[in-house]
Amino acid sequence: MSDTIFGKIASGEIPADLVYKDEDVVAFRDISPQAPTHLLVIPRKPIPTLDAAGPEDAELLGKLLLVAAQVAREAGIAERGYRTVINCNAEAGQTVFHLHLHVLGGRPMQWPPG
Repeated sequence: MSDTIFGKIASGEIPADLVYKDEDVVAFRDISPQAPTHLLVIPRKPIPTLDAAGPEDAELLGKLLLVAAQVAREAGIAERGYRTVINCNAEAGQTVFHLHLHVLGGRPMQWPPG
């Protein structure tokens, strides 16, 4: 497990408001939400960025997206719409270097996002 805050959440070392967990993926509420619903979906495997993922991670990456859709439905934001975001590296806004997918909803989203 990585020594980032997300790695520590994935291992159970640091508590979080979990909304989903299994042997591969953990999802929890963001402590600094940017929307009424802001969830983070992370792999337990310590992959620092999307760019660092390899072909061996294809199934896990697909599972992250499926879990994102599931937690969006369970949070009641799927029908009206939600946004998924993966920031990759510092210039894109990544601040925790453990791959994570944001699920944002509960308000209208603007475009372009950044």
